[in-house]
Amino acid sequence: MSEQRRQILAMLAEGKITADEAERLITALERTGDGAPPPATDPRPTARARYLRVVVNERGGSDPTRVNIRVPFQLLRAGVRLASLVPPKALDQINDELRRSGVPIDVTQLKPEHIDGLIDHLGELTVDVEDSDAKVHIFCE
Repeated sequence: MSEQRRQILAMLAEGKITADEAERLITALERTGDGAPPPATDPRPTARARYLRVVVNERGGSDPTRVNIRVPFQLLRAGVRLASLVPPKALDQINDELRRSGVPIDVTQLKPEHIDGLIDHLGELTVDVEDSDAKVHIFCE
């Protein structure tokens, strides 16, 4: 088995690419005949992020606290779909409370068709915050 094929299968096993992407890459390898990917093909395609991860490490003390939260983007998609079932009067109350709390979001404008674009942008997100008490790392995977 060629090294390129082994790398493709490893990416598939790690969930970095889908089975369809792996199949396309292997087919491209077979077409070139020499095992090297064609010039127009990226040998490491980026898989869509499926989770938002928040990791917090507290420093100091005898028992450092560690928070590791993994939120699936599918939950975000489901939440937006569920929001379409909320009565308009309740959405207005939610918007009023959000504004009072300093969060300028209009939940009536959240549409399921816009979520994939938002998730694609979040897929490139990485935030690191360090201070003397804790380290926070937010990223997508």
